[in-house]
Amino acid sequence: IKMNKLIALTKDLWVNFEQMEKDKVKIHGILSNTHRQAARVNLSFDFPFYGHFLREITVATGGFIYTGDVLHRMLTATQYIAPLMANFDPSVSRNSTVIYFDNGTALVVQWDHVHLQDNYNLGSFTFQATLHDTGRIVFAYKEIPVEVSQISSVNHPVKVGLSDAFVVVHKIQQIPNVRRRTIYEYHRVELTKTRITNSTAVEITPLPTCLQFTSCGPCISSQINFNCSWCHRLNRCSSGFDRHRQDWVDNSCPDEVSNDKMCDIMDTTNRYATTIVTRATPRGEEVTATGDTATLATSQPPTSIPTDDDTKIALHLRDNQGISGESAVDRVPGEHPLHTGLILGILLVMLVMIAGVLITIYIYHHPTSAASLFLLERRPNRWPAMKFRRGSGHPAYAEVEPC
Repeated sequence: IKMNKLIALTKDLWVNFEQMEKDKVKIHGILSNTHRQAARVNLSFDFPFYGHFLREITVATGGFIYTGDVLHRMLTATQYIAPLMANFDPSVSRNSTVIYFDNGTALVVQWDHVHLQDNYNLGSFTFQATLHDTGRIVFAYKEIPVEVSQISSVNHPVKVGLSDAFVVVHKIQQIPNVRRRTIYEYHRVELTKTRITNSTAVEITPLPTCLQFTSCGPCISSQINFNCSWCHRLNRCSSGFDRHRQDWVDNSCPDEVSNDKMCDIMDTTNRYATTIVTRATPRGEEVTATGDTATLATSQPPTSIPTDDDTKIALHLRDNQGISGESAVDRVPGEHPLHTGLILGILLVMLVMIAGVLITIYIYHHPTSAASLFLLERRPNRWPAMKFRRGSGHPAYAEVEPC
């Protein structure tokens, strides 16, 4: 009886493309004839993913959908919706296709008769991923010729589930105007691979998140198994760990604390409270891109000290606290500090410009001097860039134009 119910449920969840309007069913030619390619697909509806509304996703030949905003060569690391991520190569068979259909309320992506590049003899795989406008996700499997746990992950990760992350931009002090992006995975859902067989389906229903609350009261009184906090500066409810983590930290939201759980707005004309609150960062994977390499490391959550970003912001607030009442500096009547400061600023700018011209002339006439060699070694075309090369332990995906 349980098996009959499972088959009936699967038939209801499986989308038959033959019954759809042919003009709305799209077969992506590039994805169907190449290996390790990813193509952007625009959605006709807002798809809520971990509380964030997406209007664009990236479909990859490797049996997964990438949901991140920052495109890079390591799409398999995090921010994915993976019905069956593996080393699929649609180009090895003429019958292999990647097709999708958008009916206005749901997007269905089907990997149809795809083969593994490194083990073609295992047979073809046919499966789907359906994204509903309610946030519900359905993985449906029609043809799985071998146990998923037996698929090799040597040349490509094998994953079934979901993942999301936030991106943090760090400034590199040694090199001006150069920033490093770090991707922190804050949540992952891993499904049991042994239960993925022919004529089975998995239905994933989203849970409430802090981002759904639009006012302070419902936010701090919510009971959704998340520690929701309200940030008056952003007018946003969050647990502190979502895709808006950068804004949450930059606007000192971790330091904006009300011990009595009240929503009274503090005196914003002076300053917010600068109490340092320790928050444990979630366990996850960190993808750091520096220079020509990309590294993938597991971050361990601190338990008793504030995060690096929180500490910097707390110190910044402490150093820039306003002085109420009269100024601590005695002023002489009749002086105009504003005009004096303006004149000094203009003189300083002129001195810097004159110094720059003199240095330029000196370097031009002395190309072998130490200053010339120093600038030559640090010219812009030798600065580090966001490059991801093959051989870093993760497959590289090339991006094609959006559809």
